[in-house]
Amino acid sequence: MSQTRKATSLHSKVTELLQAQIAMEAHASATYLAMSSWCDDHGYKRSAAFFLNHADEERGHMLRIFNFLNENGVRALSPEVTNIQQEYKSLKDVFEKTLEHEIAVTDSINNIVKVARHENDFASESFLQWFVNEQLEEERLVHDILDMFEFVTKEEPFAIKLLDERVPLES
Repeated sequence: MSQTRKATSLHSKVTELLQAQIAMEAHASATYLAMSSWCDDHGYKRSAAFFLNHADEERGHMLRIFNFLNENGVRALSPEVTNIQQEYKSLKDVFEKTLEHEIAVTDSINNIVKVARHENDFASESFLQWFVNEQLEEERLVHDILDMFEFVTKEEPFAIKLLDERVPLES
């Protein structure tokens, strides 16, 4: 590869963080696949579909960053995905873990934006604005689902099944 091809206006600190974000998004996709399977196994078909859609969405986020790096002269690295939780205590536990994960992703994206701004990497900062908005939407969606659990006084199977039927299929 020529030196010209290697040249990029993206800051190296930012690209390192973006590489880590690729791995985080890949891990999220695999986690949501596991959650989908757990939900399906426990009869929560709408939640299973919800997490299957989210697994695909997270993979899309990963590819968006992957392509951004490659298109801007940085070789994106394919991440290794390990340590995926497969078991959960309840449907509520699945969604609580989802919210924890989405908050961690939001924190990570916000940190990358902060570093991009500090390093005057305006291209990355502009690119990341979509993710900032997406994370607000993701957190709000999971908060709304968790709010439904407040109407269930105890983990009664019928009530949880009705709650599952109210999980939105798309964000």
